[in-house]
Amino acid sequence: MATLGDIGLAAAINIISALIFLVAFAILRLQPFNDRVYFPKWYLKGLRHSPTRSGAFVAKFVNVDWRAYIRFLNWIPDALKMPEPELIDHAGLDSAVYLRIYLLGLKIFVPITLLAWAILVPVNWTNSTLTKSDFTYSNIDKLSISNVPLGSLRFWTHIVMAYAFSFWTCYVLKTEYAKVAAMRLQFVASEKRRPDQYTVLVRNVPPDADESVSECVEHFFLVNHQDHYLMHQGVYNANKLAKLVKEKKSKQNWLDYYQLKYSRDQSKRPMMKTGFLGCFGAKVDAIEHQIAEIERLTKEIAEEKQRVEKDPKSTMPASFVSFKSRWGAAVCAQTQQSRNPTLWLTEWAPEPRDVFWNNLAIPYVSLTIRKLIIAVSFFFLTFFFMIPIAFVQTLASLDGIRKKAPFLKVIIDE
Repeated sequence: MATLGDIGLAAAINIISALIFLVAFAILRLQPFNDRVYFPKWYLKGLRHSPTRSGAFVAKFVNVDWRAYIRFLNWIPDALKMPEPELIDHAGLDSAVYLRIYLLGLKIFVPITLLAWAILVPVNWTNSTLTKSDFTYSNIDKLSISNVPLGSLRFWTHIVMAYAFSFWTCYVLKTEYAKVAAMRLQFVASEKRRPDQYTVLVRNVPPDADESVSECVEHFFLVNHQDHYLMHQGVYNANKLAKLVKEKKSKQNWLDYYQLKYSRDQSKRPMMKTGFLGCFGAKVDAIEHQIAEIERLTKEIAEEKQRVEKDPKSTMPASFVSFKSRWGAAVCAQTQQSRNPTLWLTEWAPEPRDVFWNNLAIPYVSLTIRKLIIAVSFFFLTFFFMIPIAFVQTLASLDGIRKKAPFLKVIIDE
């Protein structure tokens, strides 16, 4: 059975692990390459600029300001002292709700702990059931319900306290959820209007022999949402076009680099190799080569764009549909649009910067199969994860460490 030493060891392991992760987080958030990860809202507001764009080479990857490491935990008391409206404006609604989760835990467990120690612990401790039995037990076990004899009226105390704990937990959760829901509604209402708030993503548009996908979408929403429908934008399989545009942008960056290099020293034209990673192949003039590549890609982009616009196979059975009001968009996004539940599937459209455009070209059946594979994989990952957890749990007691790591027996016994 668990002893005070075992509980202390488990607590020490958890506390030390938590401190290690806290320190690692606090140090990583100071590094320039993580700046956008930990301060995204400041970048969106234009209040912060990437430190990797200026300064010394080492300073672009590692924070060399030693003063920052001295006060690297100052953000914790500042965040706790900050008023909630200011915290939402500074770090977003998610941060405020995250802090409320910790307060919620205190609201639930502090009263429960006090009641348990004031009522249940004396009820359990004042019995002698385990003392008179032949079972192996520790002083910790005397605090539990196992020390109450069978048929004792003291079990009513546990029943009443179980109802009291459940009622208090449900009450606090209900109150907190109502508060968070009100905060979310206020946050959404106070935000500036965005196109995605009026837009719905429609998938699996059924094929029609007489109409194109665009005409089919327009006809469907003019009939079924005639009072709220505004416009729609079709989705095209332009993944190849996107790759060409990305490649052209990379070539343009290299051209700017070589032109800047040549402007600083015009006595020598910059050269490059055309082979793998610039290490092999013929040596050519870098500026002329990049200009030729950009011209080639410009022609290919124009041809690919025309092909996408004219080829019916490039038009995907999906579309972004915009409405005149948020209410119209909400009704469409949250209701079934057809008797067939696999057609005209609607969901809220994400923000443009959150759309992974390559995935919009994935057929609905393929997307469903992928989701099923991920769900099954996640189940088995979670299920088999219990094996290492069980092994670590055996090390949470001193006896378990003696069995699994005999070489530590000398240290434990001392």
